[in-house]
Amino acid sequence: MVPRFLLDGMLGSLARWLRIGGVDTEYRKDTPDDILIEEALEDHRILLTRDEALVNRARKRGVEAIYIEAEVDEEALRQLAEELGLTFDPTRARCPKCNHAVEKVAKAEVAGKVPEGTYAAVDDYWVCPSCGGIYWRGSHWLRIVETLSSAGHPAHS
Repeated sequence: MVPRFLLDGMLGSLARWLRIGGVDTEYRKDTPDDILIEEALEDHRILLTRDEALVNRARKRGVEAIYIEAEVDEEALRQLAEELGLTFDPTRARCPKCNHAVEKVAKAEVAGKVPEGTYAAVDDYWVCPSCGGIYWRGSHWLRIVETLSSAGHPAHS
């Protein structure tokens, strides 16, 4: 079973990286600890946090919880890859803003919604059906693949 995560307010940047890596990741910025624990329990999600006390409380209530030691996202990704055998696949990216699966769309559907230069140079686009975010493999794509690959497991280009 592919792990699904719930991240607390300390890990917003990591949540985006996990989503870009194709991992189902919910993020709660200002949610009280007890509600986080309850949500993780109800939704069968692994709770990730930098709060050791929260990890201990969650585990006492039967929630799988992982203390993220690293301050740098790339190191946190590596920790999860090593501890859980997690792999990252940016070709299966989820919306970095809202976590919904993105859908490939015809180029014509994004006409007038992306910069003209981008539209002229790029043929493949993905759209989030929930928040409307538009994504493409621009110059940042290689950096994304390199970051996810350096976490210790193969990423796809």
